[in-house]
Amino acid sequence: MNRRDILTSGLAAGSVAAIAATRPAAAQGHKRVCISAADGVRLFHRDWGEGQPVVFASSWALSSEMWAYQVAHLSERGYRCIAFDRRGHGRSDVPSRGYDMDTLADDLAAVIDALGLKDVILVGHSMGGAEVVHYLARHGAAKVKKVVLVAAVGPYMVQTSDNPYGAPMAYHQATMAEWAADFPKWASDNQAPFFTPETSPAMKTWLTDQLLATPVPVAVATFKALIGKDLRPDLPKIDRPTLVIHGDKDASAPLAITGRRLAAGIRGAVLNIYPGAPHGLFVTHMARLNADLETFFKA
Repeated sequence: MNRRDILTSGLAAGSVAAIAATRPAAAQGHKRVCISAADGVRLFHRDWGEGQPVVFASSWALSSEMWAYQVAHLSERGYRCIAFDRRGHGRSDVPSRGYDMDTLADDLAAVIDALGLKDVILVGHSMGGAEVVHYLARHGAAKVKKVVLVAAVGPYMVQTSDNPYGAPMAYHQATMAEWAADFPKWASDNQAPFFTPETSPAMKTWLTDQLLATPVPVAVATFKALIGKDLRPDLPKIDRPTLVIHGDKDASAPLAITGRRLAAGIRGAVLNIYPGAPHGLFVTHMARLNADLETFFKA
């Protein structure tokens, strides 16, 4: 049994059953483990395994549970896997404030600081990748050993006179209007491109349920923060070994405007392209991703 309090979810698709393991001196059943952000917001986190610390930052509108299969694999191979719920997501508090990239980067810093982590490996998917990038620019890399950006969104998603790669703001506004009108319909309509045809219906349901559990105001607020933040100035500040993993069939974060540009902007970054992989490659290409993470961690 680990010395730290641990909370994790069952891996069965569609299930949200939680199991807890606590310190021997505190054998009083399940315990909710939270970290306080700078403004007092409580951030739920999952802490599993022993060894080299790895912190996972989750996708837009998904919880820490999305990393279940990476945690299950890596925790058996000498890694302490820590995944936390972004404010407004999962089991974290749902405040009406703090959905800006500075605060979200500070929340990541709060997790690292509260757990006393050093030489940590940061892994971020989608919006989580953007938060990792901004954390490094805002807080520095003194506590960081390596970085992995998985299907990350960035560096800037809005088309402007000096950024031909993004989409027009009107496009993003139309998408948010769809969420405000019928978020479940949008999730259903956009489910297929997130996965591959071989993905099981149960796996699709498991992740879609996580998405729909995120309050619509939170989904809108975090997306506004993501598209409103230009991370291009942050990229040259990253001075740690960085692996960028991206699928060439990613409809949510097209490779040409995200992964390629992130890799080009970070000194020494390595770009690993998965042929046929969509945005949800952490489940659709699970075995390859887990193996690539382990190889990069050991290098």
